[in-house]
Amino acid sequence: MTVTPPPSRPATRAAVERASAALARLRRGRLLHPAGRSFAGETMIWGTPGPPTGVGLLDDPGRYPTTVRLSKGTPTPGSWPDVLGLALRLHHDSGRPFDLLVSSSGAAPLLRNLPLPRRRFTGTYSTIVSYRVGRRRLWLAALADPEAVDLGRSLAAVAAATRADTPRLVLAVASAVGPWRAVGQVSLGAQLSAEADLALAFDPVHNLPTELRMAGPVAVLRDLTYRGSRRARGATAQSGGSTAATV
Repeated sequence: MTVTPPPSRPATRAAVERASAALARLRRGRLLHPAGRSFAGETMIWGTPGPPTGVGLLDDPGRYPTTVRLSKGTPTPGSWPDVLGLALRLHHDSGRPFDLLVSSSGAAPLLRNLPLPRRRFTGTYSTIVSYRVGRRRLWLAALADPEAVDLGRSLAAVAAATRADTPRLVLAVASAVGPWRAVGQVSLGAQLSAEADLALAFDPVHNLPTELRMAGPVAVLRDLTYRGSRRARGATAQSGGSTAATV
C-alpha cells in the first residue's frame, strides 16, 4: 500500500500564501481591512516611563514622520460595528520602517488579546498578540487621547476630523497583566490620495525594530497572509507611505 506523505511545511506555507493571494484577487484589493483612509502624520516618542522596554525606538525620545491608516475589517456599511484597524508606519533612519498594526480591543489585560467590534474610531487599539523582546513579552497599543478631537463613527468622519483639527492618539506599551504605559503620541495630518492609500502595503512581521519580534504561530500565519495579499496587488513590504509630516 502506498502512503501519501503529508505536505511539507514549506508546501503548506506556500499553499496558504497562494490562497491568500487568490482571495485578495477576488476582493480586487486588500485581503484584510480593504476599506480605509490614509493620512500623513507624525509620531513623537517621549521615552518609556519606568523600566525600559529594551526597544530603542520606544525607549529613546524622538520624532518620526508617520503614515497612518484607519480602516474597517469586514467592512460593514457606514457606522455599523466592525473590528476597526489602525496601521502606523514610522519612517526612521535605521533601514526598514516600523510597521505597527493594531485592532480595536479592550484596554484591560484579559481584553487586550481580543479583537472587539465597535462603532467609534476613538478608543483602544492593541496588537492583540504579543511581541518578544529577549525573553520578555510586550504588547503595544494606541489609546484614545481624552483631550483630542473625536474621530467619529465612519471613515468619512475620520477624514472630516483631520480637516477640522489634528486628531491624536497615545502610543503605549504593557506587559501581559500590567497597566498601559504611555510612551508617545501619534498625530494625524492631511489625508493621502486614494491612489496613495491603494499603493500602501504593510509588513507587520518583518518591518520591526531589530530588538522586537512577533511571537507565536499567529506570526507565521500573519506573515503568509500579508505576503499573499501584497502579491495579488503587485505591492512590496516597503510600498507607499508619506515621509512628510504635515501636522
